[in-house]
Amino acid sequence: MRKTAAVTCLTAISLVMLTVSASGASAAAGGARPTKATKPAPSAATPQLPRPAGPYQIGAVNLHLTDSSRPDPYNPPQTYRELMVSVVYPAQHAAKYQRAPLMTSRVSAGFDALADVYNYNVPKGTTINYSAIKTFERMGAPVASGRFPVVLYSPGLGDVRSWDSVLVDQLASEGYVVVSIDPTYEASAVEFPGGRVASSRLLQLYAQAVADGTQTQFLETVVGGTRVADTKFVLDSLTQLADGQDPDAEHTALPSGLGAALDLGRVGMFGHSGGGFTTLETMYEDPRIKAGINMDGTLEYNFGAPTDTNLSPVAQHGLSKPFLILSSDSTDACTATDDPSCAAVLAHGTGPHADITLPGTRHGSLTDAEVLMPQLGGVLTPEEIASDTGTAPTSAVMAREELLVSGFFDTNL
Repeated sequence: MRKTAAVTCLTAISLVMLTVSASGASAAAGGARPTKATKPAPSAATPQLPRPAGPYQIGAVNLHLTDSSRPDPYNPPQTYRELMVSVVYPAQHAAKYQRAPLMTSRVSAGFDALADVYNYNVPKGTTINYSAIKTFERMGAPVASGRFPVVLYSPGLGDVRSWDSVLVDQLASEGYVVVSIDPTYEASAVEFPGGRVASSRLLQLYAQAVADGTQTQFLETVVGGTRVADTKFVLDSLTQLADGQDPDAEHTALPSGLGAALDLGRVGMFGHSGGGFTTLETMYEDPRIKAGINMDGTLEYNFGAPTDTNLSPVAQHGLSKPFLILSSDSTDACTATDDPSCAAVLAHGTGPHADITLPGTRHGSLTDAEVLMPQLGGVLTPEEIASDTGTAPTSAVMAREELLVSGFFDTNL
């Protein structure tokens, strides 16, 4: 379920940004290694997310999108594919609007049952109430004046679309419209209007693929097929929105001026793990995405240790667009040294590109886990926390990530 089961994001960065980021990442390393500890009693404390530092207030709206042109590969009787996406945008006069939770209670329960256990080493049976954690997104707030570049976000396998809210909200506060995409029946849980929940079928379907000997084909379907098609469909829906239409399946009223705020001539994308793979592969196939960041995502259709077999098309042929491979300091990292698929895309890339590692970090450091898990000392041991976020100080890690992600898109969009 971690990087080796996921798809990678691609990014591009200027030489100045590379120099600054490499030195800053080295400074982020440090901190004492945790000692063996007994698991403490549960705590009712609710972790807090950091306030975004950009000049804009932040608004958000959820869209229910239905693609009638293809059946759902995870639910064959269903003749259409439906998605939930969040549009997070620069806002104004937002204070009176409600802050969005990190997850709804139903999504939190699904995340606890799947992603927490398999992706983040949270002991089975340990409940974390993510629905009590508030983002800085104000639901339905008025859109700020202006036209803004658009950045898509794709989560890791099993994760949900809100699981990189710190980076998403920071980008929106700096003047980007960020569109996060939930991969239905693959994400831990996706909640649709009316409270209907689509729970993950990922483990069940993969177990069947193992039994059938079709693991490679299954992964090609997950990333190269379904995720890439989802992303292209979301881009089509954003085009409708920019043209003054409401693509929401229920035609729920949207904030005035949302479509006009989208500058679809400047579209980027980033993602974590499987979402990183999705980013680069979609960039390879769709010219609308101009630049992208891959955070810890392998680019081959394999579970387990990286090999040089079953490389994705983007790994085989590279990209002529700007891309960045941003890696943690872990066995899940996508680096030229540790992963042949990432070495391949770097070797074949003809556009601006870079490979940057953040020392002292782990796979979860590139998600909201970096901020939230260290605040859960009441329910997680130091070993459990460090296995997800490493030993580098959280404040330094997040400052570096935000600088790299914002700087990359500022340079390339």
